[in-house]
Amino acid sequence: MENPYISKDITSNIAESVSNINTDNVLSGINTNDFIKGALIGAVATYLLTNESAQKAIFKTVAKGAEVFQSGIEEMKERMEDAKAELEAKKA
Repeated sequence: MENPYISKDITSNIAESVSNINTDNVLSGINTNDFIKGALIGAVATYLLTNESAQKAIFKTVAKGAEVFQSGIEEMKERMEDAKAELEAKKA
């Protein structure tokens, strides 16, 4: 039994449009290398966000790096003070 509300022209146009879809071009816009990079970054992010021991190791590393950076800043301040003192000694 045919549906009186749908004309045969519409159904034939839909069928023709569906048959003309080229499935080979569906993924043609995706760069495989970018996809793999994104998948790897997502996997690493998921691992880091869900693994408590990995988070602790990262925070310890960051804390040590901050400590080394701070000691380097302090050393530079001391050298600056030494240079200022030498300049003052030469002036006097």
